[in-house]
Amino acid sequence: MHDLSVFRNNLDAIASRLADRGFSLDVEAFRKLDTERRAAVTQSEQLKAQIKAETQEIGKLKKAGDDTSARQLAVRELDGKIATFDEQAKSLDEQFRELLAGVPNIPHESVPTGKSAADNVEVRRVGTPPQFDFTPKPHWDLGPELGILDFERAAKITGARFAVYWGVGAKLERALINFMLDVHTEKHGYTEVLPPFMINSASLYGTGNLPKFEADLFKIKDTDYYLAPTAEVPVTNLYRDETLDWEKLPIKLCAYTPCFRSEAGSYGRDVRGIIRQHQFQKVELVKFARPESSYQELDALTHDAEDILERLGLPFRTVVLCTGDMGPSSAKTYDIEVWLPGLNDYKEISSCSNFEAYQARRAGIRMKGGVKKSDFVHTLNGSGLAVGRTWLAIVENYQQKDGSVVVPEVLRPYLGVDVILKRHN
Repeated sequence: MHDLSVFRNNLDAIASRLADRGFSLDVEAFRKLDTERRAAVTQSEQLKAQIKAETQEIGKLKKAGDDTSARQLAVRELDGKIATFDEQAKSLDEQFRELLAGVPNIPHESVPTGKSAADNVEVRRVGTPPQFDFTPKPHWDLGPELGILDFERAAKITGARFAVYWGVGAKLERALINFMLDVHTEKHGYTEVLPPFMINSASLYGTGNLPKFEADLFKIKDTDYYLAPTAEVPVTNLYRDETLDWEKLPIKLCAYTPCFRSEAGSYGRDVRGIIRQHQFQKVELVKFARPESSYQELDALTHDAEDILERLGLPFRTVVLCTGDMGPSSAKTYDIEVWLPGLNDYKEISSCSNFEAYQARRAGIRMKGGVKKSDFVHTLNGSGLAVGRTWLAIVENYQQKDGSVVVPEVLRPYLGVDVILKRHN
């Protein structure tokens, strides 16, 4: 959410910047509310000044022995009018905030202007896609042939966009989770947390998932609980309505959670394999940073996520998203895209974002110390990484002509094998 006073005083400039990300701000609706609010506040202040003057005059009259009962009654009537105007201003403030809750963040000045993913800008490319002397298979063929991935039984158990992992396939998923958490905690300095996998509506509002993205969430009937769409939600809300010590920032946390998404609006996209699932595993990185250094922290967080791919030997590229392709809560986002031979293309495996104070203001996460006595922290997060997409990237990039898959060296101590061979029941 935006700072209310800054928003009021810079409506036209903010509307112009939001237009760059394809959002049309109803300036007149906001201006009308603001005009009505200012009028109510002005009326209240004028009446308070009138009461003050009248009270002083009544005091003088009382000292002179005059009857002031009629004037005192008039003052009490003015008090009632003030209460009405104050309530009106409060109601208009609330309406303003409700409208404000649906307004996306303002893009950082370094974000390229554009309308879609076609306008994103590549900032670096690491590794070279493997060259095969055979036609590489996509994971949705290779996994079932190896007996480590099963879509048919998952569909029987639940439905479409679910998967069952067998044998070393299941162990590879678990190995990746442990490997990512170990690297981030032991090498990158994050503290691991294991949060609840269900969250309430206040938590989802704090991160900006509600009210805008309710259709993409799984809600538990007759409760205020939702299944977590990403660990970003519970981990960011660890400090909701708290004040952090400026000197202890940045706070760097990482967490494994399963993630649950209805994928509303994604019909027909990535329908094959495990690229886009209703349930998937992810290791998330979350930071609470000082405003003056949050963009250095964003670069560092992005490199931490990239480091996982480098250690696994997976080719990738990193792009900065343009204004029209960013999530609404983000001020700047880098997407890390891993090479997938099955698609013959790069596919997003991590989004690393700086939300500046947008989430912190919604969630009431402040800091004390520093330049100001009290201010909102900047929140950042990124996948470190999406486990399922890392799984399939390994299977596709390390596949061999005989159908086996070589295990990246750094994973062998976790997996206990050097090569994934066909599973026999």
